[in-house]
Amino acid sequence: MKAVVKVGGKQYIVAEKETLLVDRLPDGTKELDLDVLMLVDGDKSTVGAPLVKGAKLKAKVVDEEVKGDKLRVIRYKAKKRVHKEMGHRQKYSRIEIGKIAK
Repeated sequence: MKAVVKVGGKQYIVAEKETLLVDRLPDGTKELDLDVLMLVDGDKSTVGAPLVKGAKLKAKVVDEEVKGDKLRVIRYKAKKRVHKEMGHRQKYSRIEIGKIAK
């Protein structure tokens, strides 16, 4: 069984006992109760309007802060010997999906 959930303004397709990287959650968050937007069980799918009635999903925070890959961004002006280099490293939280309750 799979479900579509919304965490931090983004939607994810998840299955039970799956780990997932989401945008960093506030400090002290240990468990999440996620609303289910869509359920897929084999050939049968249930779409919510906007949520599937009676469907809940529990998630547990495994790591509060995980750093993503480093990005380098360069702004460059041709023939002017001008460039600006910036870097960014996104922070994520790792969550583990629990049981999907119908």
